[in-house]
Amino acid sequence: MKEMTIILFERLGLLLVIAFVMTRTPGFKTMLYREFSWKMAIVHSCVFGIFGIASTITGFVLDGKTVIHDFVWHTVGPDQLVVSSSLMAIVIAGLLGGPVVGFGAGMIAGIHLMYIGGIGWLANGIVNPLTGLLAGWTARFFSDERVISPWKALFIGIFPPVLQMQLLLILQSQSQDMVGIVDMIGLPLVLSNSIAIAIFTAMIVIVLREQEDEAAKATKQAFSIAEEALPFIKEEDATEMATGLAKLLYDRLDIAAVAITNRKYVLAHVGIGAEHHRQGDVIAGTLTREVMAQKRMLIADSREKNPCSHPKCQLEAAIIIPILEANEVTRVIYFYFRKVQHIRPVERMVAAGLGEYLCNQLKMLAADKLKAHMRDAELRNLQAQINPHFLFNTLHLIAASLRKDPEQARHITVQLAQFMRFNLKLVANPLVTLEKECEHVQAYLEIIRARFMNRLHTSFTCDTDVLDVLIPPATIQPLVENCIQHGLSDMLQGAKIAVNITNQGEYIHVSVYDNGCGFRQDLLDVIAKKPLTDEPNHGTGLYNVNQRLTSLLGEDAGLIVRNLPGQGSEVRFSIPVTMHGTKAQAPV
Repeated sequence: MKEMTIILFERLGLLLVIAFVMTRTPGFKTMLYREFSWKMAIVHSCVFGIFGIASTITGFVLDGKTVIHDFVWHTVGPDQLVVSSSLMAIVIAGLLGGPVVGFGAGMIAGIHLMYIGGIGWLANGIVNPLTGLLAGWTARFFSDERVISPWKALFIGIFPPVLQMQLLLILQSQSQDMVGIVDMIGLPLVLSNSIAIAIFTAMIVIVLREQEDEAAKATKQAFSIAEEALPFIKEEDATEMATGLAKLLYDRLDIAAVAITNRKYVLAHVGIGAEHHRQGDVIAGTLTREVMAQKRMLIADSREKNPCSHPKCQLEAAIIIPILEANEVTRVIYFYFRKVQHIRPVERMVAAGLGEYLCNQLKMLAADKLKAHMRDAELRNLQAQINPHFLFNTLHLIAASLRKDPEQARHITVQLAQFMRFNLKLVANPLVTLEKECEHVQAYLEIIRARFMNRLHTSFTCDTDVLDVLIPPATIQPLVENCIQHGLSDMLQGAKIAVNITNQGEYIHVSVYDNGCGFRQDLLDVIAKKPLTDEPNHGTGLYNVNQRLTSLLGEDAGLIVRNLPGQGSEVRFSIPVTMHGTKAQAPV
């Protein structure tokens, strides 16, 4: 018994070396992810069936109580028994591939054992497919686990040799020596098979960890490259974008060359083959057209499929990655390799992840650009609004003053020209200096004072150290205009408007006060938050100003509207001077 145990463990060492090599093959790894297909099931059945045959060959022959150490290369005599570890390969096939693979591998190994012959040929032939089937069903029980743990495998590995012993006793009941033979080989087979299965399973666990590490590394690398690529994909010029991105990918990835094309031409190529992969060349290859049509990554795994048709090109294989914008392929990235074997799963994962990340980045950039254009268009529209009644009334005032007071008419004309010039510039910049805004308001107040003569008294104060702060244009003037049209519309004498701009450290406070009738109580909380389309004058002036302030300077800059004790109202807002961009860089 001791001799047989030593022989089995010695030869299992050789089998486990072969098994370790098997775990390194790409085809084997598909089983770990349980990617079932009939084609792969047949392939895996054949592979593990051959592994079972190899286990039989590396066994030994028992002739009575004599152990024949030679490998089992040919048939044995009718009084001899083949002792092997073929069940180890069949159990692993069932645990990894399921009942189909386990049964298929068991049939191949079982037929070979039946061909070898000897005592118990029928039992040996039956136990292999039966074990594969049972191991496959056992794997279904542990379906939540990608691979059964080595300790569970050690426990499961005990039963197949026991089943083999039972079949030998049942099917060879006429043999007087079978009980003694089973007693001799039982323990060595149980020990060797269960331990070998546990070791094989531990190997698979190691492979899985390596794959997970590779996947994590590939994901991290793809994220890193996508972040570094962001400045290049923001480039408006397609050639500059492609050149910068191609150099980045070539520097970061261990590949032979990188190329980027649009739908027709090569935009950039970095690496091997640059002498005949030239910028502006028409793209070639049917696989590239398939990528554009199917909108998914494809692999050129032969020279015939390679996009390059140059006869001396050193690039044999490529991963072709489509980049989509608005669900259309606008660019294609090529990862070139010298040999097909250089395309490992890591390269595939990096390519797939990178393509997806770049597409997402382009989607976000397009959404941001669209949002910015929409906001810009809305702000320009709001800023460009000019009250035609104000213009007509001012022109009428100038005409009336030409005879009585030409000097006043000239002064009002100058102020109107300054006012109109500022309004024409509203569409040029989203922000202007507070100094320019103050000039705009003072020009408006000069015109209003001339119109209302002694009925209106105005006050304007501004700290001089805040004149370079940036503010949305035409922000204060509409607040003054609101006082004139609504708060003071019914006052015949003693109307007052005060504009105060003060520096309070972190904020610039702007306040517009009037001593008019104030706001209706039900409008105080909503007048700056939404347009009052049901009101006679629509009430859009304060809403438009609030929209400009919050869109460009943030929610903290929104309007605050209140009625003052006794009489009048105040509209105020605060500009956060610590916010990036509130200090002027280039005054308008």
